Amino acid sequence: MPFLIVRQDITKMRVDAIVNAANPALQMGGGVCGAIFRAAGAARLQAACDQVAPIPVGGAAITPGFGLPARFVIHAAGPVYDPGDRARCRRQLRSAYLESLKLATAQGCASVAFPLISSGIYGYPKDEALEVARQAIGAYLEEHDLTVYLAVFDRASFLLSQSLLGEVERYIDQHYVDRHLSHRRELLDVERAMLQGEVCADAALRPAQAAVPEGLDRLLDRLDEPFSQTLLKLIDAKGKTDVEVYKRANLDRKLFSKIRTVPGYTPKKSTILALAVALELTLPETDQLLERAGYALSHASKFDVIVEYFIVSGNYDVFQINETLFAYDQPLLGA
Repeated sequence: MPFLIVRQDITKMRVDAIVNAANPALQMGGGVCGAIFRAAGAARLQAACDQVAPIPVGGAAITPGFGLPARFVIHAAGPVYDPGDRARCRRQLRSAYLESLKLATAQGCASVAFPLISSGIYGYPKDEALEVARQAIGAYLEEHDLTVYLAVFDRASFLLSQSLLGEVERYIDQHYVDRHLSHRRELLDVERAMLQGEVCADAALRPAQAAVPEGLDRLLDRLDEPFSQTLLKLIDAKGKTDVEVYKRANLDRKLFSKIRTVPGYTPKKSTILALAVALELTLPETDQLLERAGYALSHASKFDVIVEYFIVSGNYDVFQINETLFAYDQPLLGA
């Protein structure tokens, strides 16, 4: 853990292994494959590939990285997309990710970077390819500690589900634009009322408190209690384990350990939101947890509004949240 999307040239990434979207014969190709061969040293990498070729569609093989910053190159053969046999294509693409991850683990790798396999000249629709990648990698990370990157060149090459994008876009329009402008109007109304002596400034500017379940309210309202103690009690109250929480929050185990054990340490806002997602907190519960650490959700922040959308919708898939944040050029949860 974690799984992160990055806008980066995969040939320059300093990870233990990078994945090459290869053909079954492991011959040098064009695009990203050709770039990997050239950066590694085409002759040396081809000679190493010839020793382990061919591989089946859905399979993977590993070679040294030679001139690359990465120690290894894992060559994964994804399927050529066939809209008439989507089930087979999906199985083979999922297998390509899983077999690559198994090889990385077997070699003791702590980090691995993938391209979006089969989404180039092999024609796999990008939104479907992304869904397969997310589900395969997410399932593997439930049982293994590994940092996985999905490297894309730019947002134009990264396509989310249009239905999800449409829903998020509507929520942003309603809450980021409208409510932000509405809040400004409310402040103007308050200023006018104060000038007329109609309201007390303190009462007018005090935000309304959302209702929180009584038990959690007591846990979250102990301001003298370290954040770590509050978090541990919340984990117990939600019936989850520490491992389940840090994995579902897309957090590195060392960071989670620091949150738990270092007295007085308060994580940054995005980390607390990742924990709220992992704990499947409601929006009022999330507001209370943020307030406990001195933060608040703001409708003037597109990042906050996007995360709020998923919480309100009851969608606690941190990988899907991060895909959406990436599509909007926002910071990601976890890490």
